[in-house]
Parts: sequence; C-alpha cells; structure tokens
Amino acid sequence: MPTNLDYRTTLNLKKHGRYTDSVTKGLQLLYKPSETKYWLLRFAFNGKRHELGIGPFPDLLPKEARQIAQEARTLIAKGENPLTSRLAQKTQRKALESKKITFRDFALTCIEDKQSEWSSDKHAAQWSYSLEQFAFPVIGDMALDEIDTDDILKILTPIWKSKTETASRLRGRLEWILAAACTRKLRDGMNPALWRGHLQTILPAPKKMMEVRHHPALAYRALPEFLIRLRNTEGVAALALEFAILNASRTGEVLGGLRSEVNGDIWTISANRMKARKEHRVPLTSRALEILAIAKAMDEGSQYLFSRNGKPLSNMAMPMLLRRLNKSVTVHGFRSTFRDWVSEETEHSPEVAEMALAHTIKNKVEAAYRRRDLLDRRRNLMQDWLDFCNSQQFNNVTTLLAA
Repeated sequence: MPTNLDYRTTLNLKKHGRYTDSVTKGLQLLYKPSETKYWLLRFAFNGKRHELGIGPFPDLLPKEARQIAQEARTLIAKGENPLTSRLAQKTQRKALESKKITFRDFALTCIEDKQSEWSSDKHAAQWSYSLEQFAFPVIGDMALDEIDTDDILKILTPIWKSKTETASRLRGRLEWILAAACTRKLRDGMNPALWRGHLQTILPAPKKMMEVRHHPALAYRALPEFLIRLRNTEGVAALALEFAILNASRTGEVLGGLRSEVNGDIWTISANRMKARKEHRVPLTSRALEILAIAKAMDEGSQYLFSRNGKPLSNMAMPMLLRRLNKSVTVHGFRSTFRDWVSEETEHSPEVAEMALAHTIKNKVEAAYRRRDLLDRRRNLMQDWLDFCNSQQFNNVTTLLAA
C-alpha cells in the first residue's frame, strides 16, 4: 500500500522492506537490514523494468527525492532512459550536495513536518513570520553547517531588548531547527542557538527583562451583570462567548467545536484540538445546552457548534464583540475570572478547578497518579459557576404593590 513518505514517517519506519511513495509515481524507499534507508525510482522503459538509485535518507529529504524522481520521469516521457543520461551523475552530485542545503529550505521543511503537532494553524504562521522577518535575511541562504554563534547573535541582538519575548521564542525555534539538522547529520559541532551554557553567557536572561503581562480579565463580581448585557446581545458570537465563559474554555476549543462532539450533556474535545494534546470532557449545564440548541437553530445544517452559513466563527468574532460592549478584557481572561471565583468564593479543590481548565500537570509524579478526569466533581463545580453567573438576573426585579 502506498505511503506518504514525509520526513517523520520515513524517519520512524520500523520494518525493513520496500515502501512506495503515494505522492510520486514509482518512487520507493528501501529500508535495508543494515538499517540504511535508500531512495530509488522504479520505471519501465522500452518494455523493461529498471531501478534508478537516487540517494540515501536522510541525506536526501523526501522533497528532494521526489524532485529528482520527477525529473527522471520527465526524461522518460521524452524517450530518454535516465540510467544512461546525465541524470545519473546529477543524482550522485545532489546526494553529495544535499548536506549543503540552505537554512531557509531546511527550516520550511521542519515547519511542515512539525505542523501536525500543533493544535492551531497560527503556530505555523508565527514560526514562519519570525523566521522570515528576522532570521532569513541573515542566514536564510547560508548552508546549515556554515552557521555559527556570531550569525545567531546578528539575528537576536538587535531585538533582544526591544522585542524580548519575540526574540526569546525565535531563539528557541532556531535552536530546534539546528538541533534537527544535527540529528540528521547535516551539520556538526555545538548548536550555536543553544541557551544553557552558551548564549546564556552572552545575552541577558529574558525573564529578567520581560514584564509579566496577564490577559486582561473581568473581576468575577462584575461577571453576573456583564452576562445580562451579553444575553441581551443578538448574534451567534454572543452565544459563543457565553458558552466559553460558562465552560471556562479556550477560544479555539469553542470555535472549532463540532456538534458531533456533544453526546447528551458531555462535550468531548478531541486531543488534537487541545493545548495539552489530551482528550478533554466538559460537563454541560442546562444553560450551555440551551445555548447549543439556539446556535443550531440559527445555522441548522452546520457541523460546527457556532457558525454562520456553515462556516465557523473567525478568531476575532468574540474579541470584536467585547470591543463593541466597551470591555477592555480578553476572551482568555474569563478563564482567570473563573479561577479567581473558585479560589475566593468556593470550597471546590484546586485540582478540580485545574482539571476544569484543562491545565497540564507539571509535576510528573502527580500527573502519573491523577489519571481520572474528576467528571462528577467538575459537574458540581460548573453548576455552582452557572448559579453564580445567574445570580444578578433576579436583582433587577421590581415588586408590584397592590393598588
């Protein structure tokens, strides 16, 4: 059966044998008992079958092997046998020169391979933007094994103080990419973007330079009154925001939510949409279920929990709504509002609150023992949260005196 032989799949092959690429016709990877992996092209010419050796993996990345294979197929279409053409020599030369691939080409390949790990497309966009903006102008056209510490400092020093958070994240990305190049034997020596024991001795520590900025949040005592305004606001964005608040959910979890994920009063978010890459069950209150029913009636044929004409809301739908309501807070900040309320107004345990927020347990020992998701206790917590959120709606009732 053909296989998409991208870098990750090719690297992780366990069984020796031949693997046919699903992208390029005739391209195969031969995984030998000697633990070597070799690209080759199987083709027919004048009624006979031939094989053209292309080069070893990982010296030749999948993208390069496919390009060479496609060039060979172009020659075949012209009536030339690539085995007796200059392509054989060109193939050998490319295999030798593959260790001289540029940082730009290798970095873009890394982003493509790593993208499957991310729960949001914005991570790939952030990686690409920071590299294109700051790194590629300096080292984009350099060979991987030519990059040294001075080159990394040329990238980081101009923005280390003015854009500390961006520079710190960029340094981590550069370290990861160059570490991947070392793993694939495309460069030797120390990683020039390494922080501990290396750049740490040259650049100021980011944590000592950056001001800690929290997501602006609404004080929990102001939330019930705000929800009255929100419930009087028409539109699917208002429904989505209230749903996010009542479930202490992240924006991406709500906007990407599918109706198929809801079963009864349980909303099960798949691991690939969670920040911690772990499936998360959310117990839904009566109001949360009512919101879903209203949203469904507004866009009956959609697969999403909240949508317009079958398409999910944009990432800016809820922030723009808050702006129209003159609230200088973020959607994410309502998670802090929820957490503050739990700590200051309830006797619910911190672990139940953290589980409701789907936070990762940093203590590995504790995480190993805490395997259950405390669903029943979280259901009680979210009901108490709903009761608190509804506490203001009766305060504006006027008592009518008999005439």
